[in-house]
Amino acid sequence: MNWVALIIQLVSGAVGGNIVGGVVKNLNLGTLGNSIAGIVGGGLGGQLMNMAGVGASGGMDIAGIVSQIAAGGVGGGVLMAIVGVIKKAMAR
Repeated sequence: MNWVALIIQLVSGAVGGNIVGGVVKNLNLGTLGNSIAGIVGGGLGGQLMNMAGVGASGGMDIAGIVSQIAAGGVGGGVLMAIVGVIKKAMAR
């Protein structure tokens, strides 16, 4: 396991979660909630992309780093949106 790749995915997941929370105001969980959901989603998204062999290879060249950032950011944003939808549905 490449620890640097995992850290990149976690950080970009937190950023992705906060971006989605800022753009989609009705799903916003607050900064801490967005960050936690994004970190978990970034880690899961990055690892799923690694297992699928798509993009995020863990290499430390520029293409590997960009694909890790993309996988983590997208994973973090998606999981944050899912958690936001579930929270909103439970509030009704």
